[in-house]
Amino acid sequence: MLNYLRIENFAIVEHLELQLNQGLTIISGETGAGKSILIDALGLVLGERADSSLVRSGGEMAQVTANFHLSPKVQHWLHQQNLLPVLEPQCQIRRMVQQNGRSRGFINDNPVSVQILRKLSEYLVDIHGQHVHQSLLKHDMQRQIVDDMLSDQQVLERVKQTYQRWKSLQVALQTMGGQDRESKLALLRYQVQELEKFELTPQAIQSLEEEHRRLAHAHKLLENSQQALALLDAEGEDSTLSYLFCASRELNAVQKHDNQLNDIITMLDNAITQTQEAVRELRHYLTKLDIDPPRLQEIEQQISALQDLARKHKIRVSELPAYFEQVINQLQQLENYEQSVNRLQSEMVEAWQDYRQVAEELHEQRLHTAQQLSKQITAYMQQLGMPGGNLVIAVSADEDATPALAGMDLVEFLVSTNPGQAPRPLAKVASGGELSRISLAIQVIAAQTSGVPTLVFDEVDVGIGGGTAEIVGHLLRQLGTQRQVFCITHLPQVACQGSHHLRVTKTISRQNTTTKIKWLEESQRVQEIARMLGGVEITAQTLAHAQEMLQRQQQVS
Repeated sequence: MLNYLRIENFAIVEHLELQLNQGLTIISGETGAGKSILIDALGLVLGERADSSLVRSGGEMAQVTANFHLSPKVQHWLHQQNLLPVLEPQCQIRRMVQQNGRSRGFINDNPVSVQILRKLSEYLVDIHGQHVHQSLLKHDMQRQIVDDMLSDQQVLERVKQTYQRWKSLQVALQTMGGQDRESKLALLRYQVQELEKFELTPQAIQSLEEEHRRLAHAHKLLENSQQALALLDAEGEDSTLSYLFCASRELNAVQKHDNQLNDIITMLDNAITQTQEAVRELRHYLTKLDIDPPRLQEIEQQISALQDLARKHKIRVSELPAYFEQVINQLQQLENYEQSVNRLQSEMVEAWQDYRQVAEELHEQRLHTAQQLSKQITAYMQQLGMPGGNLVIAVSADEDATPALAGMDLVEFLVSTNPGQAPRPLAKVASGGELSRISLAIQVIAAQTSGVPTLVFDEVDVGIGGGTAEIVGHLLRQLGTQRQVFCITHLPQVACQGSHHLRVTKTISRQNTTTKIKWLEESQRVQEIARMLGGVEITAQTLAHAQEMLQRQQQVS
């Protein structure tokens, strides 16, 4: 749910902050006042296209900030994207647009791409307008509406899983060869011959790198080791060991006078023993430490060859062993082509049969759901100013189609807006207002299932009035009991149904134009409903009518 919205220097809004509520919120105002600015700002923060025209004249940067209360599903999605370190029910989204048109987006102060914002918006807000915001015309969305209503959601996952298995086998079979199998074989054999010249194991590469470091720094290793040896056991009395022996002798001479020295003497003896052992190991190390320029040159040549090989295959040197193993496996598969192809083809036939079986199950469920949904949407259409209107959801299976992630069905919404007309595709028949009302009917029906928590309707009541407008208002109010709903409207029959009411006003001066939005109290709502009823001159009778409309709706609710 959208809890808070702040708009700064956006279009003709200088500064606006709104705390928002659950239920149906009405947005009204004079024509041209800027009622759609809220929708445009919300669209921007959720990933819509940005350009310099959105920055208010005189402003350096437009910024929109929105706070949302999240469902557990969205919390987990954000957590997976590393955008919500701790699972919590709140999220802040921010979008900034500069004067040059460049924009930046943030989720919980983490910079994100526009694609991430758009993906998140699918979980948060659904905007139902008459034009670009409307997604109901897309076949994928029509199929999704039906699938959201399926009684068995697991069938969709089974279709997805069986498709992925079939697809992986198809890819494996394609990589086995085909017409260019011989050229692939030749390439793989050449690569194996090239790679097997080297000892390509992780241990061998690590050992080579260690020897290179040792030989490359042999002079320094020798110098430092000799200095350390001299400090530990130099001739004469000026060395660590000589000092330790002296200290031990001094303490042993007085040990009989105080037993507390026993532990100290023991520690000194241990130190002498450890130092003597270190000296022996260091002498042994020096006898084996060689300065061998020819061997260093040989190793550097080997490392250079490995680096060239890695660059050729666009990998790191450390990845060469795994790559070598991969090439050998591919070569073995191609050399055993007949056996591998027969196995893969057999598995593909089995995967295809499994997919067809579950796809047919999905088809049957879609048919049943489509019939029920068609009747429900048709009933609402006829209430919403479309008497005689009829919607048919056609589900057709393409027997010749290849498997797809969502099954093999084409789902299409066909509509007849007048009696006697044959149903035709939605995009070719429905007007903007009709499309919005059909969408409203679908949303009311879909409200019983889990869905997007915030819905925005931009003038869903275009082209209707009277009793039909009142029914639209009732449906929106009903939808508001389960979702957060915003509705821009010119009709008082719809406006009086809101739980909350925002009025948009525009002020024009010589210097600039500014839009402001404010919450209306009860008395102010009466004035606004009266304005919507009566136009320029508001009479006492108009005010009484507005008061009656609001009171009647309060009694109904």
